[in-house]
Amino acid sequence: MVTTLKLAIAGYGLVGRRHATALAHIDGTALCAVVEPDKKSADAARADGWRVFSDLDSLFRVERPDGVILATPTPLHREQALACLDRSCPILVEKPVCVTAAQAQQIVEKSESTGVPVLVGHHRRHNPLVHKARDIIANGELGTLRSVHAQCWFYKPDAYFDAAPWRKEQGAGPVSVNLVHDIDLIRYLCGEITTVQARSAPSLRGYANEDLAVAILGFASGALGTVTVSDSIAAPWSWEMTSHEYPIYPVTAQSCYQIGGSRASLSIPDLKIWHHGETPDWWTPISATSVPRDSSDPLVNQIVHFTHVIRGETPPLVSAEEGRRTLAVIEAIQTSAKSLQMVHLPVPARCNVPAPQANG
Repeated sequence: MVTTLKLAIAGYGLVGRRHATALAHIDGTALCAVVEPDKKSADAARADGWRVFSDLDSLFRVERPDGVILATPTPLHREQALACLDRSCPILVEKPVCVTAAQAQQIVEKSESTGVPVLVGHHRRHNPLVHKARDIIANGELGTLRSVHAQCWFYKPDAYFDAAPWRKEQGAGPVSVNLVHDIDLIRYLCGEITTVQARSAPSLRGYANEDLAVAILGFASGALGTVTVSDSIAAPWSWEMTSHEYPIYPVTAQSCYQIGGSRASLSIPDLKIWHHGETPDWWTPISATSVPRDSSDPLVNQIVHFTHVIRGETPPLVSAEEGRRTLAVIEAIQTSAKSLQMVHLPVPARCNVPAPQANG
């Protein structure tokens, strides 16, 4: 008989509430408490029937959760993560894992020294379509990986910024807030990024942050990639509008990633493999094959995975080190955009995915 795991959620804003909703669909788990210092959010948690504590210390004095989901603002992640690890409590910490990669390194080291697992909330990796895309690439169906392009264009209305003025400030632009998702998926699908050259443009609305950025990425495998992000372009080419992950976004039939190989290319998230006949040849017809895959809520899948991590049945799909590496790429994009120079990133001893190779 499997014992029910008691999980606590720190932060009862939009993301924290989504986690609470996801937990309700998972057998063998129970939400034992919410940590929320803000009165309005705390009252909302109580109205939903949850026991509320003002901080983690108060929680741990009364309760011993099997795991904590940190859905708090990013500047609080380092301190709260270390506090949980000091109490031998596994955590699922929302992305980005910290404000800086240096802060994330402290969590990596604490997790390694205590043996307490950390799962970073890059939930897109838990989408079945992403698993299928990774299998296609890793199995060599595209041949030798040559290039990837990710397009992340969407238009955030003025009300989005007016509701939370911090979103207008430096450091809160689409590179750090949105592109971190896409960079993590690019790393997961295509391998480690070792060089970055980037440019950014100031906000057309007059805010302190950028609203457009473009980056050229170099991979450890030798492949090259491009990525563009903007929260001030009216367009259908973003993960939110193409993946069907979150029903608050309108759905389009477009794709936002293209991954090219020497034998074939793959568009995502529609999972179409584009190829010629037996031999690649631009004078022969090219056609697409749609790849079937399962469909399920990646946020629910992520918490199910977290329960397996807590029980010691599997290592975290997105460890603290994985979260740190993704954040390091985001920092490199920001640094390069300011300096207009190429930024080099160290090649890890162990890359997160082998470079796909094929004879062809």
